[in-house]
Amino acid sequence: MLVDEQVAIFLHILAHHMKNRVIQFEFGRSRKTISRYFNIVAKAVVRLQYELFKIPEPILEDSTDERWKWFKGCLGVLDGTHIKAQVPAQIKGRYQNRKGDITTNVLGVCSPNGEFIFVFPGWEGSITNSRVLRDAISRPNGFKVPQGNYYLVDAGYPESPQECFNMRHSSARNVIERAFGILKMRWAILRSPSYYPIRTQNRYILACCLLHNLIMRDNVDDPIEAEFDAIDSPNPQMGINPISTMEPSNAWSAFQENMANEMFNAFTAHRTNR
Repeated sequence: MLVDEQVAIFLHILAHHMKNRVIQFEFGRSRKTISRYFNIVAKAVVRLQYELFKIPEPILEDSTDERWKWFKGCLGVLDGTHIKAQVPAQIKGRYQNRKGDITTNVLGVCSPNGEFIFVFPGWEGSITNSRVLRDAISRPNGFKVPQGNYYLVDAGYPESPQECFNMRHSSARNVIERAFGILKMRWAILRSPSYYPIRTQNRYILACCLLHNLIMRDNVDDPIEAEFDAIDSPNPQMGINPISTMEPSNAWSAFQENMANEMFNAFTAHRTNR
């Protein structure tokens, strides 16, 4: 089979989530052949991760981006998403999330422009996002955060004086939700229970994220992105000595407080000058 046809079969399955017995009639190939080449292409795409994952770049001191200029040194945003899975009956309990669906919990990290920096699929749906993150950080070749840099996460301040920070934090964090939304809109295979074993599913989830980055870089006018925005309108390591824990510290608490005060002072000054 020519490489063009192998890739066409792979993309067709990702985009439409059809069973192999349907694909075999579309391409005139046996189910065994379809299955074999789907896995071959998936493995090939995953091997491109060091080419297709975005290398994180911190927000610079002179940034003028209204959404990001407050978060100096920030590398991006991280969050988890659930992908519906199909697993043997004896382990369904482990994959049942708090909504009752059978899913796998996927950690995604993306840059301010929505390209994926790191993706970590495979955990059961019943596992919390924080546990998935801890595991990703603890692995030798896992998720690394260089000292002095940080990512925005789904956690806000409970104190009312921090409302200004929360508003800007939420606005910046929206990029990861948008990335996941576009990802699932483009690839139907991520929107319904998988026909494949968990190991294969983990592989094609990663492949979908890598293809997402490739499309963002090479397709300026992406119709899927435009469609998502219309509906929605009303993630190589860098640095050395990476952070290896998730515990709060006085230094980071002070950093957050100073950032919140800077935002609020700028906000009130702007209102006074109007």
